Parts: sequence; structure tokens; C-alpha cells
Amino acid sequence: MAGGLKAGAIWRGAFAGLGWATLGAQYVLMIDGVPPAEVAGRTLNFFSYFTILTNLLVALAMTAPLVAGTAVGRFAASNSVRAAITLFAVVVGVVYHLLLAATWKPTGLQWWVDQGLHTVMPLAMLVDWLVLTPRTRLGWREPLRWQIFPLAYGAWTLLHGSISGWWPYWFVDVDALGMAGAAVNFGGLLVFFALVGLAVVAIDRSLAGRDRTRAPA
Repeated sequence: MAGGLKAGAIWRGAFAGLGWATLGAQYVLMIDGVPPAEVAGRTLNFFSYFTILTNLLVALAMTAPLVAGTAVGRFAASNSVRAAITLFAVVVGVVYHLLLAATWKPTGLQWWVDQGLHTVMPLAMLVDWLVLTPRTRLGWREPLRWQIFPLAYGAWTLLHGSISGWWPYWFVDVDALGMAGAAVNFGGLLVFFALVGLAVVAIDRSLAGRDRTRAPA
């Protein structure tokens, strides 16, 4: 047991460090060479990417359990919270590789950062949830609650984009697609969130049932 806890702490410590370093590197790349007057706007744009917000959650999810005696640590260690973050991370990875990766070709440090944000950290969060997070038999209503985050993000994206004319992803670009086209795309994403969320619950309940079967009498 002690060995397992130590291995889990090492795993989370390593990916917490990688997650924060990757986010920091992406921010530096985003503001590199930008005139001082434009840094604030670039910073706001940085925090307006779903990828960035999700990777912030993943980095926090890896960091917080390391201070297990605190309320934040206990909250971040809960199955429901970690399952939700896993859902968001999986969607980030899948959407990027299916819809976005072909639209640009990063090189150098940007390529490494890109892979960290869209591949390595989502996979690390998925493994963490599958292997290190205690099962609690999530309820089937959980995916409905988890929709709050993407819905809030969609509302912010519409507000921010309407004011600034800047859109983080081509499939929600109202200026290019029109409100109806962007709404259809975003609605499709919400359906995808729901489907992946249901899969997360199904996996959790299956693993929880298997754990009970193996438990000693």
C-alpha cells in the first residue's frame, strides 16, 4: 500500500511539473515578440482556449492531491472531480487530433508544447483516473453536471468573440460561420461531451463492480 501511494505521488508530481512547465512555455510562446500594449489582450486570449483551461485543471488535479491533508487536496482527489477533468482532457485530445491538428504545422518548441497540451497531459490524466483514483460508482446524472463547464466556456467564447472579433477555434468562429453554423458545431461538441461522459461513468461503474468482486469476504 505504501509503495503504491509513493508511486502515485511520484506520478502526479512528475506530471504536475510537466503540466505547469508546458502551460508556462505556451504562454511565453504566445506573447513572444508582442508589443507591451498587446500583452494584456494576448493574455486574455490565452485563457480563452478550452485547451488551456483544461490543462490548468489537469495540472491542478495532479498537484492538489500531493497536499492530501487540505480541503483542496481532498476535493481534487474525489472521483467525480477527477472523472470530470478526465472527460474534458479526453475531449481536448480527440478534438485536437481530429479537427485541429491538420490546420497547422508547429515546429521546434511549439511542437513539443503542442504535444504536451493535446496528447501527453490528456493521456496522463486518463491513466491517473483509471489507475490511481478510487472508484465510487458514479451516477448516470454526472455527465449532465459536467456539461456546466463547456456551456460556461461557450457563453464566454461568444461574449469575448463578439466584442473582440477573435475566436479560439475555427468551428466556433461566428464571424466566418454565422451564428447558426457555430451553434450547430458547438451543439455537436456538447453531444460529444455527453457521450464521452456516459462512457466515463460506464467505465467507472464497471471497475467499481470488479473491485467489489475481488474484495475479500
